[in-house]
Amino acid sequence: MKTRSLLSVPFGLKAVLLVCLSLQITWNAHQPKPEAKPEELALPPPLLHFRLSSLGEPVASAQLTTLYLQAFDNQPGISIPFRNLDYTQVETWLARILELDPLTQYPLLMASQLYAQVPDEAKQRQMLAFTHRHFLADPNRRWPWLAHAAIVAKHRLHDLPLALLFAQDIAAKATGENVPHWARQMQIFILEDMGEAKSAKILLGGLLASGTLNDSHEIHFLTQKMQMLEAKITSDDISSNIRH
Repeated sequence: MKTRSLLSVPFGLKAVLLVCLSLQITWNAHQPKPEAKPEELALPPPLLHFRLSSLGEPVASAQLTTLYLQAFDNQPGISIPFRNLDYTQVETWLARILELDPLTQYPLLMASQLYAQVPDEAKQRQMLAFTHRHFLADPNRRWPWLAHAAIVAKHRLHDLPLALLFAQDIAAKATGENVPHWARQMQIFILEDMGEAKSAKILLGGLLASGTLNDSHEIHFLTQKMQMLEAKITSDDISSNIRH
């Protein structure tokens, strides 16, 4: 096929093409730059929807749902800070995952260690309350997340009464053999931090007298702690008597 020379194209057609090209360039130059708009986290579908769509594999559905929620903050072209998420929706998704797979630990890990780290006290408290509620449904398996919630309450929120509440529930309700002594002892050290040395001494004395401790190093450490508490109580009593 014979190719025609560019010189053979009529001048008028060339002019039209140049005008069209100029208009196209000008139009593109004045268009706003495309912006990635974050998608809002909607409520999850009803539990029945998950069960029907999972074809009898709720655990697999729970895992897929966890991956979806975990990756939601990374959307095409944009990354959403956790503090910008609607935590009521987040809480509902986490609860739905637990409904699908009650044995999974991941939703409570996400609540206490991921979503509770945002610099927003209201949202931190919401995630700690969520962790506490769901701990109560299975204390012997879910105690690690409430223990972490107690640490967050103490060191991030500086809310010792809340930390004590969590620690007391661990001691009272997480009674399985797999629950370590340090988790049950958290309340003693929090009471000490609150200036409640006498209450801490009573709890510690009961623990040492119970015969449940079998680690010599742990017994030695707690015995020393008991002596320190006794010395502090004596010192406080002397100071109080002097003031009066």
